[in-house]
Amino acid sequence: MHGTPGATPPPPLPTDRLRFAMPPRHDSVEDERRHRKERLAGALRVFGRYGFEDGVSGHITARDPEYSDCFWVNPFGMPFAHIKVSDLVLANSEGQVVEGGHHVNQAAFTVHSQVHAARPDVVAVAHCHSVHGRALSALGDLLDPITQESCAFYEDHALYDTYSGVAVDAEEGRRIARVLGSGKALVLRNHGLLTVGDSVDAAAWWFLSLERSCQVQLTAKAAGRPVLIDHRQAVATREQLGGDLVAWINYQPLWQEVSRREPDLLD
Repeated sequence: MHGTPGATPPPPLPTDRLRFAMPPRHDSVEDERRHRKERLAGALRVFGRYGFEDGVSGHITARDPEYSDCFWVNPFGMPFAHIKVSDLVLANSEGQVVEGGHHVNQAAFTVHSQVHAARPDVVAVAHCHSVHGRALSALGDLLDPITQESCAFYEDHALYDTYSGVAVDAEEGRRIARVLGSGKALVLRNHGLLTVGDSVDAAAWWFLSLERSCQVQLTAKAAGRPVLIDHRQAVATREQLGGDLVAWINYQPLWQEVSRREPDLLD
């Protein structure tokens, strides 16, 4: 927009005329279920794009809005890039399929069901064997407050400081849930990353941000000695950027991109 030099600029638009996406409200449990399943299928495709898939490892679960002890999850062995809403599987807390036509990864439910049980506030749990997350986990390290993004996890993530092979028993899942506590993320030593959120969007964004923060920390430490953000500023930054609503908002460009480019995921 170009104006005449010295002319009076146009008045600002009323804020109620500007668009700003916020989490939707649902009129029925069926609408909310459909929404969660759409976001779950979309998040799995996003994770596939970022290379978080590793063989049959990796899963995101979303609590059903009606049956709170049942969870939607990706089918065992199906590529993330191919998953559609209609492919998703509903399983109970024991990992038994109650809706859908595929098996589920039992190791996924060993951990995820215990995290969901311990955290009724959590709608979604994400865990994948991403490269930089595994690298940081192999060091047994947590994130340092060295960037704005890593401050979102400051004093809000933990290290599960043991490795006992593939998690196949409920007690292992309960120990992981206890270490997670009220936090948003875990570094599972020698294993990878796990994040949670009050929406699929939030859990997915935290995983993406955590993985990137791991990459930045590993790169910075390889190059030299990173300068830490002090405690007061790290806490203040976390209070500004570390909430699930902020995560949801940050995730929306990714959702818009994948849902517009690959609308078949909604089938």
